[in-house]
Amino acid sequence: QVQLVESGGGLVQAGGSLRLSCAASGSTFSIYRMGWFRQAPGKEREFVARIFWSTGTTSYAVSVKGRFTISRENAKNTMYLQMNSLKPEDTAVYYCAAGRGPTSYEYWGQGTQVTVSS
Repeated sequence: QVQLVESGGGLVQAGGSLRLSCAASGSTFSIYRMGWFRQAPGKEREFVARIFWSTGTTSYAVSVKGRFTISRENAKNTMYLQMNSLKPEDTAVYYCAAGRGPTSYEYWGQGTQVTVSS
């Protein structure tokens, strides 16, 4: 089992920045990839970014590419999401997730709220 705990959410004005963290514990040796997802009120959960744990290879949703940066610190079993140039439409609960393989995410954090005011 892998446990995930997010932190770093909050309220920020449009154009501002936030950095989210996701600390993993437990059977972290089994992690193949990790990702960030978000869910806005009344909308479905959507993919934001992902990173392959061993290689550091990343990918992003079109809506955040160029503004958000996903990274990881293997020694601390921690993943980050640096969010710059935030927009009101980025307002959502952000979740981190971890998967043991390339096709699914088995583990999820509890979520952290990000609110961007206009």
